[in-house]
Amino acid sequence: MRDKIVAGNWKMNNNQFQTKELLNSIKSFEIPNDVRVMVAPAFTQLSQSNEILSNTSITVVAQNINAAVSGAYTGEISADMLKGIEVTTTLIGHSERRAIFRETDSIIKEKVKAALDADMEVIFCFGEQLADRKSNNHFKVVARQLETALFDLPETQWKRIILAYEPVWAIGTGETASPKQAQEMHKYIRNLIIENYNQKIAEDVAILYGGSVKPNNAREIFSGKDVDGGLIGGASLKAADFIEIVSSF
Repeated sequence: MRDKIVAGNWKMNNNQFQTKELLNSIKSFEIPNDVRVMVAPAFTQLSQSNEILSNTSITVVAQNINAAVSGAYTGEISADMLKGIEVTTTLIGHSERRAIFRETDSIIKEKVKAALDADMEVIFCFGEQLADRKSNNHFKVVARQLETALFDLPETQWKRIILAYEPVWAIGTGETASPKQAQEMHKYIRNLIIENYNQKIAEDVAILYGGSVKPNNAREIFSGKDVDGGLIGGASLKAADFIEIVSSF
């Protein structure tokens, strides 16, 4: 049975004091036993977050990694560095990394390989821009992103993959894909995996929706048969909102 997952991507927010306050607030709530909860603070707060959450079921996640094992890459963080502070899950391919930092499908593919080679778990982010949706190319864009980065992986490595579909036009805009649109794309993604692998892998992999999920729409979005949770941005910065989303299954 697939995991139900809610992951909070904090992006470039929260210093050490704000991090402590938010995490202590989150862990004061009762978290459903059947939901896997994750938070992705800034790199500078990862160790602190692990300490604060040490006696909870909440997973601390990195927002990004570099594909290199080590070297002259000023300001970058490797998989080995993350594992050294007991962070074993990372986001890769977030729409902001693609758009702002010009990460291509080939760069993202190398990051996925580096993470998996280091026995890390990957939350692989992908999705179409508004122009792609308007030109009816959204399925082609999503297929290309998945095929380039993931569809040459051995079957055994899929157990460490979580997919996060991001309709980029719905991130931070207040727009949200309708529950019907979200389910339609998630079903398409699962069918792509069947075509390239098999039914079991497709049924086992969790596919999250990431596009302006909030307490007032989470339950309807999560009701889709192929929607297994959410990658949450702004709403993950408020403990009560985040927990309400976690409790929306």
